[in-house]
Amino acid sequence: MLKNFALALCLVGALCAAEQQGWYPHEGSLMKYRVNIRFGEEPDTMPDGWKFGRVSSVATDANGQVYVFHRGKKADPIVVFDNKGNYLRSWGKGMFGNPHGMRVDKQGNVWITDNGDHQVMKFTNKGELLLTLGIKGKAGTDPKTFNRPTDIAFTPSGDAFYVSDGYGNSRVVKFTKDGKYLMDWGKRGAGPGEFNTPHSVGVDSKGTVYVSDRENNRIQIFDANGKFLRQWTHLGATQNLFITPKDEMWIITHRDNIENITYDTLAGRIMKIDLATGKILGAMESPGHWINVSKDGEIFIGSLTGNVFRWYAGWLTRGLGAEEGLRPANQK
Repeated sequence: MLKNFALALCLVGALCAAEQQGWYPHEGSLMKYRVNIRFGEEPDTMPDGWKFGRVSSVATDANGQVYVFHRGKKADPIVVFDNKGNYLRSWGKGMFGNPHGMRVDKQGNVWITDNGDHQVMKFTNKGELLLTLGIKGKAGTDPKTFNRPTDIAFTPSGDAFYVSDGYGNSRVVKFTKDGKYLMDWGKRGAGPGEFNTPHSVGVDSKGTVYVSDRENNRIQIFDANGKFLRQWTHLGATQNLFITPKDEMWIITHRDNIENITYDTLAGRIMKIDLATGKILGAMESPGHWINVSKDGEIFIGSLTGNVFRWYAGWLTRGLGAEEGLRPANQK
């Protein structure tokens, strides 16, 4: 009788514990980074009165400079900083309808997508305009137009690039390095090779193309000519993806497209992904619309909250309680 009673208590306790389960583990493992949540604004070295609006994207170059593309009216749309967050230069006032994507190629040129004016532009790193694709203010689906393009990715050799196009269209367009139309693929839908908001595109060292099919909650994978190879459906609604020269994939993603839109990108996670298998190697929380990993391994997030987050290696070993972090560093 006593044994049965004890067993019943154990079962009740187990059920209660199950009902009260709290935090779930991070996928893969917890990535241990620290964060500067106001990169570029703390310290404040921009011209007087300048501040970011919604930050749509961020990119870094081989020299460690950080390029911020934002939608505010209190600073130029493209603002450049050194790796410590000190203001260097800026450009673009009056040039864009709605800033969206930004990438820096191997030559240090800065490419942007403007999903308000349906254009893709290429600049030098000083802001000189080198190339414009698309017709300003005209949405279309032919080789000379876009409909709210979102992102750019370059082939390993640099002889061509891809544009995900985007909010209005449901396709990926391939061009030569000089902007000559080569081909496109995709249409609206949920089948293989179909898209519902291709929001980001990336290319690995073998030329394989990865497309964030955001509203379909998947990443689709293609060869260089748009042939469907496979898809990953376990990563949620991926806002943006970044592939390093060493074929390390990083994404900023959300549980699903409804959560993403409802929370206005606030409930996101950064994840590191194994390219060969799609396995999640690690994760940590972060809002975000765009992700970039610098040559030094720092993670930069462009957030629609009006922030650039700089994540860097490091983990606190104690908190801020009276018996913890507030003690002098040399006191044990």
